Amino acid sequence: MATQMTTPMSIPASTQMGKPSARPSVLVLDDDEFSQMVLRKHLNLLGFTQVQTVSDGLEGVAALDQQTPPPDIIICDIFMPQMDGIEFVAELVKRNFQGQLILMTGMNTDMLLVAQDIARMNGLHVSGVLTKPVTAKSLGLAMACLQAA
Repeated sequence: MATQMTTPMSIPASTQMGKPSARPSVLVLDDDEFSQMVLRKHLNLLGFTQVQTVSDGLEGVAALDQQTPPPDIIICDIFMPQMDGIEFVAELVKRNFQGQLILMTGMNTDMLLVAQDIARMNGLHVSGVLTKPVTAKSLGLAMACLQAA
């Protein structure tokens, strides 16, 4: 059974997460439709109503290019077809993404930590990491840490 991993998180003041009328938008990248559904449900129950889900990094890049402003928070699986999470992280760097990034995996947690290090070394705001299956409790803790910062 996988253990849940979370790390402390912070969010720029410009995101104004403390204001109920300014709930942040969330983009979820996961190739598993069931995981997308579960994450959306958990996020909605936590009060995050602006949630978009996509199946891989290519769709994530397209979503980023279409959204103005970009999402405040991205939750990204590391292992996906077409364009994986690490390749997507490179696209975030190219686009100078200033929001929060939460990385997740249901597979190799060592690779998850490597992806986190790569993202941070390239200037991205990695708020934490989660292992799948993501529970309501672990996601709630992660999102609460974002709001409290």
